[in-house]
Amino acid sequence: MNDSNNHRNGCPLRIQASGLTDVGLKRQHNEDSIEVNKPLRLFVVADGMGGHAAGEVASKAAIESVLGFIGHAPAGRDFSWPFGTPNAFSLKENILHTAVHLANLHLCQLSNINSRYDGMGTTMVAVYAPFDRLHIAHVGDSRVYRLRMGRLDQLTSDHSWVNEQLKRNVITKEEARSHRWRNIITRALGSQRANLEVDLCSIELQVDDMLLLCSDGLTGMVDDTTITQILNQDAGNLDAACEALIATANEAGGQDNISVVVLRVDPAVPSGSA
Repeated sequence: MNDSNNHRNGCPLRIQASGLTDVGLKRQHNEDSIEVNKPLRLFVVADGMGGHAAGEVASKAAIESVLGFIGHAPAGRDFSWPFGTPNAFSLKENILHTAVHLANLHLCQLSNINSRYDGMGTTMVAVYAPFDRLHIAHVGDSRVYRLRMGRLDQLTSDHSWVNEQLKRNVITKEEARSHRWRNIITRALGSQRANLEVDLCSIELQVDDMLLLCSDGLTGMVDDTTITQILNQDAGNLDAACEALIATANEAGGQDNISVVVLRVDPAVPSGSA
């Protein structure tokens, strides 16, 4: 498990980042949580569920668990790996994979010791880019998109009832957007499943790539074409991009909490440069 080939002479590509979360227009409380940790090059969006207190607790606790593990996991193999280290994964992939599994275990434990949190859970998309390779862990229907050379690609596949029907050609994309069961997810952290399946993928970063992490409060209101236009328009101002995405979701109805994290990949700064 060697990530050294992804490190360009000690100068990884820079990642600029901004994030924003909003309650939307229909909800009383915001159960989404985000993390924008530039020193760790770790970025997370979590969409909690289970009611006012429980959903907010779930999303925040899950992110804190992931942040804590990745922030303290050493580079060596002498660390505690309660879920093993699959040989198919690199060291950094295993760190992210383990972090999300530990977050799931943490939520299950919280539910078991406090009846107020019974049934709580959260989706999660976590992006970890220690060098020039980006690792994505994904559970639920929050998403990661990549904008490269003007083209927007969804890098995650929703763990939802509607997406399963789409894959089987039972319903169309148009039907999926308004289906009464479009909010039913098939995987979540805190689901009391010790063997929760976490999707993991990795991609090479390129200069000028943009990444969008978001909850379904955005994608349920804003189509991919509009998201592409906003990211292209505000590529130089990530704060403005986040604000525009959330404003557009609210203008379309703001039916849910809305969370976005936008990343841009910039050239590396050579060693010794100012």
